Amino acid sequence: MTVSTEGTATVLPPGGPAAPARPIPAARRGIGSRGTLLLLEAVVAFAAALVLPLLARGFKLNPLDRIAQVSGLAAIQLRFALIGLVFIGAVALAVRLRGGRHFDLATRFASAALAGLASGFVAAGAVLALHGTPWPMFGLNGDSGRIVEWAQAVANGRPSGSPVYPPAPLHTLGHYAEWFRGGNTAYAFKDLQILGAAAFGPLVYLCWRMLLGPVRALAFGVAPAFALIDAYKPYSQTVLVVLVPVLVAMVVSLSRSGTQSWRPLLLRGAGFGALLGLMFLTYSGWFLWSAGGVLFAALLYFPWRNGRLGRIKGAAFLGASLAAFLVVAGRYLMVMLTEGQTTKDYNFRFDNFTDPAYYLMWRTDMPGKVGEWPLPGEYGGVGLFALVTFVGLGAAIWLGMRKPMVVTIAAMFISAWVMRMYIASHMYETQTVQLYTRTNNQLLYCGLLLCALVVHLVSLRMAECRTQPAADAGPARTTAGTGFPGREGAVIGALCALLLLLGTVSSSMADRYMPAKENTYRILPWVSHTITERDGSCPKYAPGGTCSKDGDQSWLGFIR
Repeated sequence: MTVSTEGTATVLPPGGPAAPARPIPAARRGIGSRGTLLLLEAVVAFAAALVLPLLARGFKLNPLDRIAQVSGLAAIQLRFALIGLVFIGAVALAVRLRGGRHFDLATRFASAALAGLASGFVAAGAVLALHGTPWPMFGLNGDSGRIVEWAQAVANGRPSGSPVYPPAPLHTLGHYAEWFRGGNTAYAFKDLQILGAAAFGPLVYLCWRMLLGPVRALAFGVAPAFALIDAYKPYSQTVLVVLVPVLVAMVVSLSRSGTQSWRPLLLRGAGFGALLGLMFLTYSGWFLWSAGGVLFAALLYFPWRNGRLGRIKGAAFLGASLAAFLVVAGRYLMVMLTEGQTTKDYNFRFDNFTDPAYYLMWRTDMPGKVGEWPLPGEYGGVGLFALVTFVGLGAAIWLGMRKPMVVTIAAMFISAWVMRMYIASHMYETQTVQLYTRTNNQLLYCGLLLCALVVHLVSLRMAECRTQPAADAGPARTTAGTGFPGREGAVIGALCALLLLLGTVSSSMADRYMPAKENTYRILPWVSHTITERDGSCPKYAPGGTCSKDGDQSWLGFIR
């Protein structure tokens, strides 16, 4: 169900662009078809995502000791860097071997591996944070406790405690517990927190591969997503970061549907519908914030100009998508349209008292040490980061106004912004929140994507400038005089930069959940170390060797 357009790959000779580049046909480029190569990328990505969590299981550290936490993060970082450098070294070696024949293949695997290693880093951090306790983050308290209880009910054939809560995580947890944990959904939830965080990078990478090449998918799709990776409830953020590329790919396919043959048209439409249905069952909130923007993009790129047959094919594509979506998620959609309308959120937290136009950071209900917030910015109280995202939005529209990818993401940004202000403007009248602060994540992700797409579009123009002079001048001239280096150098340089960027971001996001008794989400794994185990003993590193049935309840005083 890929929609990207990739023709022959131009492989430059080892000496750089001084010699004429030669195109290598897809049939000779590697192991097999494009589908086979994508499958191999998926295998590499998911395998890489499991390496660091498995290695972290052997660490002999006290996760409640800050020095041990720092040592653990450094140990994970060291392994991340060394494994990543092995893959980048393979790319550099591929430039020299057999005239660069396998350069593209090595690039594919290195990009997939870095995506998996990065989320595996965060998962390894969760392994370290929960080392010595069988309980998930937060044990049986808060959202964790409710999810464990509802999953237990679902696994036993009873209804969950909330009909509007997404059913896919509950069924997944319940069945996983039955298969691997003897029905213990609490201990199983710890496993799925770690595995869910590990799967984040590969899933995002593979979804962006529908639209972009390997390195661009890693740089412009995966890297922005890591601002949102979460090891506590990984499924909600994962749905957001994969929903955006899937919706963009669907709009791209819709724009081409007027000229496609019937069978692939209907199969592709049904595939998108089924995939969206599965995501809707996992977390539905992002669909609400995105609906207006996606509808605008769909109307804009509907094949109106392809004649009557083209319009019929466009309608058939949308019909197949809708039918498949309803088959997968129709029952839950009806629940949301009925009982969801009467479900109210009356919990006002820290972010609900913040300027609604500020979306760059969601502090949650445990914001930590906060003084003046948001921090005063340089331009009318607005910080440089916000200015960059707004400039990036405008520049992306300017450079890619005719590209469905840019328009769809910009429309989703604006849609979330409008929904945010609409709900917040009625907050005083209704005395409800309706989770509008969750739009922070969508606005941040779409803003980062638009900034990344500016770099993407500019780099495409630079590549055109690099190759155009040689094409105009014929074989007598090369790109050596254009001032632009060869593609191999750009790929290796980008992979090195992304290795450091993703390693740094992943370390920060892993450190976010290192256990500590403070007013942040670090309290979640702390509580896990203070809960009595099922056999009556305390977790190995319980503070002072003491524990209780519900664990440390000091977190109740931290909620804001």
